[in-house]
Amino acid sequence: MTRASETQGGAVTLSKDGLPGWLDPVVRAVETVEPRQLSRFLPPEDGAGRQSAVLVLFGEGERGPELLLMERASSLRSHAGQPSFPGGALDPEDGDPKADGPLRAALREAEEETGLDPSGVQLFGVLPKLYIPVSGFVVTSVLGWWREPSPVGVVDPNETARVFTVPVADLTNPDNRAVTVHPSGHRGPAFLVESALVWGFTAGIIDRLLHYSGWERPWDREKQVPLDWRS
Repeated sequence: MTRASETQGGAVTLSKDGLPGWLDPVVRAVETVEPRQLSRFLPPEDGAGRQSAVLVLFGEGERGPELLLMERASSLRSHAGQPSFPGGALDPEDGDPKADGPLRAALREAEEETGLDPSGVQLFGVLPKLYIPVSGFVVTSVLGWWREPSPVGVVDPNETARVFTVPVADLTNPDNRAVTVHPSGHRGPAFLVESALVWGFTAGIIDRLLHYSGWERPWDREKQVPLDWRS
């Protein structure tokens, strides 16, 4: 089956055709946001860093718009137990990191980690590349619309603890918003949803998308939660 965002020639492309109207603010935000508006951590000018990509997938569930997330296995050496978008490093098979490589990587990793059928995903936007100093990854956030939802779940329990969706209504609920303080002293947004604490890079992207799409609601920025929070 041809992927929703794949041309007959095999290149993975972006398309805004037929997107639901409620995604319009997100599309505008993606098209206009500047790198510094997303994070102060930008890719090194010398080109250092390992290229990677994540899939920011919007679907529509019983409670309206939602995002697909996963929780990494607690046995992993890096980011153990942390909720995140599906994603990972680019492989040679993904192609040119300056072309459609990140798009292919985002779809491939999502399929490998969640069992997602990529043929039902329409990619519509890409955020500016950001840098994660602690891991050395240069991350491209690829945005998609889950046009034809497919069953998802844990594919490899050694990599993933669970796969779940979060209603955007819960992410914008002020009661579910907080701030985490990393041992390094870095403060960042967090979301307490689906019995999970979403923080770090993933929470930062969600926070900025909510803000620049106009979906953000006023919330208590003095409310702090520890990184070892448990519901």
